[in-house]
Order: sequence, then C-alpha cells, then structure tokens
Amino acid sequence: MTNLILFVNAFLSYLLIFVLIVALVIVACIIGVKWRKSKDAKAALAGGADAADSDTTA
Repeated sequence: MTNLILFVNAFLSYLLIFVLIVALVIVACIIGVKWRKSKDAKAALAGGADAADSDTTA
C-alpha cells in the first residue's frame, strides 16, 4: 500500500509539472502571436506592404 501511495504521489507531481509547462507554452505562443501582429500592423502603417515583406525570411 505504501508503494502505491508513493507512486501516485510521484505521478501527480510529474503531472502537475507537465500541466504547468504546457500552460507556459500556450501563454508564450499567445504572446508571440500578439507581438507579431502588432509588429506587422506597425510596419503596414509605417511603410506599407514593402516594409512587412522585408522583415520576413523566405
């Protein structure tokens, strides 16, 4: 019984860490998309489509 409790405790600890890492990745992706859209909007206002095309790599 003690081994089962230790296993469940370790499993839940790793599950919690996994959930936190996934949440951080999702937040980072959302922030990255917002920053990219903001940069593209500023480039479109500043110099039109030419400025936006020069920032991307092919």
